Amino acid sequence: MRTIRIHVDQPLTSGTELALPSQASEHVARVLRLTAGDPITLFNGDGSDYPSLIASVGKREVVVQVQAQQPLQNESPLRLTLAQGVARGEKMDLIVQKATELGVARIVPLITERSEVKLDPARAEKRLAHWQAVAASACEQSGRARLPEIVAAQPLEAWLRSLDNDQALRLALLPEGTLRGRDIAFPAEGGLLVVGPEGGLGERDIQALTGTGFIGLVLGPRILRTETAGLAALAALQALHGDI
Repeated sequence: MRTIRIHVDQPLTSGTELALPSQASEHVARVLRLTAGDPITLFNGDGSDYPSLIASVGKREVVVQVQAQQPLQNESPLRLTLAQGVARGEKMDLIVQKATELGVARIVPLITERSEVKLDPARAEKRLAHWQAVAASACEQSGRARLPEIVAAQPLEAWLRSLDNDQALRLALLPEGTLRGRDIAFPAEGGLLVVGPEGGLGERDIQALTGTGFIGLVLGPRILRTETAGLAALAALQALHGDI
C-alpha cells in the first residue's frame, strides 16, 4: 500500500491536531482526494515520520491528527556536500531533486567564473525557497525524514573562505583529475564535492580550489553534462562508501 508523506515545517507531537498548510491541504483534498479517516504520514525534518489520520476535510483546510512518532534510520553514513555551479532553469531543479534522493546532506549553489545564471538578492532568495521546496518534495517521495540543508547561492571564493575549519575531504570534478572514487578514504566528517556549471570550472576557479586543498576527482573517460556529473559522482561514492 502506498504511503502518502507530507512535509510540514512545524513541530509535530503525537496526539495533537493541526491544519495542513494551504498548498498541502489543496494537494491532499483535490489531487489525492483523501477524506476523513484516511491515513497520512507527516514529517518535519527532525528524522522521524509521524503516522497520522485525516480528521476533517474542509473547503479551505485539512485537519490531521498525529497518531505516533516513528524515528527513521535511513540517512547515509557518508555525509556529502554537493557544491554545484548553478545550472540554468530546470537543470538545477533536477540536480536538487536527485541529489536529495541520493542522500546528499547539504547543497551549496555556487556562482563560478563561467556561470551563466545571474542572481540578484531578490531572485536568489526566491530560488532558494524554490530549491528547498523541491528538496522537500523529493524527501516525501524517497522516504527521507531529514531534509538536506540548502544555502543561498554564493560566489565560489566566498564559500571557500568559509571552509577554514571544515575537516571534510575536499573533492572537485575535473577532467584532468587523477583520483578515482574507489581510492578515496573519507574521514568521519565526510566530503565536499564541487561541480562546475554548464561551461565547466574556469582557470581561476581551479586555482582557487587547488589552493584550498581540493583534489581533482575523475569519473571516467567521458565528459558529462553538469546535470549528470554531480549525480553520477554522488551515486558512485554512495555505492563505494555509503549505503547504496
